[in-house]
Amino acid sequence: MNRILSIFILFFIGITAVQGQYRNKEKVQNLTDFDNNPYHFGFILSVNTSNLVVQLKDQTQFTDSLLFLQTVSQPGFNLGMLASLDMSKNWHLRFIPTLSFDERILEFTFLETDGSIDILKKNVSSTYIDFPILLKYRTDRINNFAMYMLGGAAFSLDVASQKDVNNNREDEAIVKISNTNYSAHLGVGFDFFLPYFKFGIELKSVLGLKNVLIDDMTKFSDPIESIKTRSFVISFTFEG
Repeated sequence: MNRILSIFILFFIGITAVQGQYRNKEKVQNLTDFDNNPYHFGFILSVNTSNLVVQLKDQTQFTDSLLFLQTVSQPGFNLGMLASLDMSKNWHLRFIPTLSFDERILEFTFLETDGSIDILKKNVSSTYIDFPILLKYRTDRINNFAMYMLGGAAFSLDVASQKDVNNNREDEAIVKISNTNYSAHLGVGFDFFLPYFKFGIELKSVLGLKNVLIDDMTKFSDPIESIKTRSFVISFTFEG
């Protein structure tokens, strides 16, 4: 997380420095009254790459012969509504309820009793309703362009959770995860003031804070100490 934060901060400082060099050339053309309205609404379309951060137990704590566990990220997408409160010229409070479709794969490699290797892949799918509250700092406009940095937190509810599935048949068992999650959001973006609306491009990292593993003592969950979610999101915002 420290590396991600450092990249975002350095990127933001660089853009701010460029802005200072061209401040005297500023000539606003589009949406000149945009910042006079304290409330703004819009929608957001995103693509994401989701993954899971898995921490295994010490091998003395479980009996199954797990040799290796690999996580494989998968693409997904998000759809959301956007509400923004302008607290000042540069500071904005954003609420973005979002429907997120996340896909991941856990690949287990087991050593069988006959000495053979068995590789089993388990899909971990989620359909989240996210409720993020984000604080956005936007630089002053340069003509029809501005850059911003944002951070905040979200509560998420997985409406497609399989946490209550009966895992009687072990080889067909799924890896159960909780239907609730909490996450931290950190990102940077660009605002473009077009003639009829403000268009934004945003890069964001979403870091799950909760251990979402449900340990039902199958050979897939038993070796795992914790599972936390991670995703990288590229968003396109349309705001009026």
